[in-house]
Amino acid sequence: MTRPAATDATVTRKGRFIVLEGIDGAGKSTHLDFVCATLERHCGRAVVRTREPGGTPLGESIRSLLLGESAGGTDIDGETETLLAFAARRAHVEGLIGPMLREGRWVVSDRYTDSTRAYQGGGAGVDSDWIESLAEKIETDCIPDRVYVFDLPADQAAHRRNGRNPSMDRFEARGCDYFERVRTVYLRQAERHPGRYRIIDARLTVEQIRLELEKDILTL
Repeated sequence: MTRPAATDATVTRKGRFIVLEGIDGAGKSTHLDFVCATLERHCGRAVVRTREPGGTPLGESIRSLLLGESAGGTDIDGETETLLAFAARRAHVEGLIGPMLREGRWVVSDRYTDSTRAYQGGGAGVDSDWIESLAEKIETDCIPDRVYVFDLPADQAAHRRNGRNPSMDRFEARGCDYFERVRTVYLRQAERHPGRYRIIDARLTVEQIRLELEKDILTL
């Protein structure tokens, strides 16, 4: 399915949209504050920080289901995960991301549609064409200007997860084979769209990663 080019999809908005992606344990959340602060210095105003699933009251409720934080969140198949993710995304796009971009604000999101492509499409085997058809309907003009993919082998990411959080959510508890499939989709997506995606080697030190991020942010 052909998606509109980023330059065509963003003509109705004034702001910029930045997304951080990667498998659980790759370290993207570690750098979220740094990215926001660097963008604020670059664009000269406060950025809007958000996350997926989440960003709105409905999105946060769906997040609880997807992560297994409520009784109904433990037995969800891949197709249902996909529909829930896009329901949360619809509220996110309509209630926060779209209005902020049209207002001229810069928005930074911890995860977006690539998480669905990777986790549900790659990890759970959900049909990728179906995911793309939903994305085309839901994203409207909210296609990211830049996606930073924090890349780390699944076994190393698992070691990090095990060391930081003894109580894992539904996704974090899944095995390395699952996360390698997720990782593969992220890398494939970055290869398909080199103009908008940047792969960040998450094996580097925090200082090295921040130098890479800052250098790229200044080009936006």
